[in-house]
Amino acid sequence: MRAIPAILVLAALAACGSGEAGTTVAEGGDESSYSVERNGDSVEVRATGQDGEEVIVAASAHGSASLPLGFTVYPGAKVVSNSTIETHDGKGSVLYLTTPASREDVTRFYRGQAEAAGIAIATQSTNNAAHSIAGEGSGGKTFMMTASTTPAGTGVQLMIGVAPGS
Repeated sequence: MRAIPAILVLAALAACGSGEAGTTVAEGGDESSYSVERNGDSVEVRATGQDGEEVIVAASAHGSASLPLGFTVYPGAKVVSNSTIETHDGKGSVLYLTTPASREDVTRFYRGQAEAAGIAIATQSTNNAAHSIAGEGSGGKTFMMTASTTPAGTGVQLMIGVAPGS
């Protein structure tokens, strides 16, 4: 999927105030068109490659989050950033939260949600600064969560992906 790196560049350009629509040419000569729509702290970038493949990236600096597969924001956590990516291969969410809750409590919460969504935790890691868990489920479900100690409590990065039709 060559469009993903290009779309991330476009999202960065959008944040820097580039035009609302245009075209870009990759190193290999592939041309993509893009459009950028802003609404307050939110931005949506749509790119379409030469082959018609479309990639949509939506990002928000704050606010609520709509997560797939029944996942929810940890109770009482603050959403710092929320992004979604949608392609012909599927869609995914990347969420960053902060909470005064412990890393252990956050990890237990998201492990339970992953298992309820049919995702088997395949890897886990714990060190002095962070807890990480990741896994996959049938139908192209993917999940990763890292809960890190911060001066304000716990920072949580959550990534959830689903295949088309899931």
